Amino acid sequence: MLGRIFKTQYFNNNTFKHLLYSKKVNTMSRIKEKLYLCSGLLSGLCIVIITLILLAQIVGRFFGFIVPSAEDFAGFALAASTFLGLAYTFREGGHIRVTLVIQRFSPVPRKIQEGLILSFSLALMCYLSYACSFMVYESYIYDEVSYGYVPVPLWIPQVPVAVGAIALTLAILDAWIDVIRGKQPDYVNQEDALSLEEI
Repeated sequence: MLGRIFKTQYFNNNTFKHLLYSKKVNTMSRIKEKLYLCSGLLSGLCIVIITLILLAQIVGRFFGFIVPSAEDFAGFALAASTFLGLAYTFREGGHIRVTLVIQRFSPVPRKIQEGLILSFSLALMCYLSYACSFMVYESYIYDEVSYGYVPVPLWIPQVPVAVGAIALTLAILDAWIDVIRGKQPDYVNQEDALSLEEI
């Protein structure tokens, strides 16, 4: 009787822990997906800003006025758009990958290859994220500003670059963990879906 009660209590405790762990994992997954989505939306917003700056320049030529530091602001928005869009594009399988050889691999060699590439990519992006973050820190400490009609503290446009690099690092880490656990990364699923659509 006592053994049955102990087993039941042990099972209930394990079930509760499993449910709690699953809930935490689901919450973290939702937060990560929202982070990648927000990163992609901000990237799109930067492209809209570039378009508005160019339109303002065109209109300004007709009416005889200039937009101060338009080239600088367009360049800042371009850098922000590029880096902020990296994580979302990676998750959606939008980065160009040459799969002519690896698509012929059997599942086990392909997982090994994906794991090696992701490990190298993760190490590279960790370094890049550190370098970008340190660049922001240095620009802030030394009060560096842009050269133009409107002097802009350089750490402000550098922040989106660092944030985008960190977001891509997290996305690669997420995919790397999936491969280690024996799952298929999200970008592979998206690539397969796109291949089926093309067929």
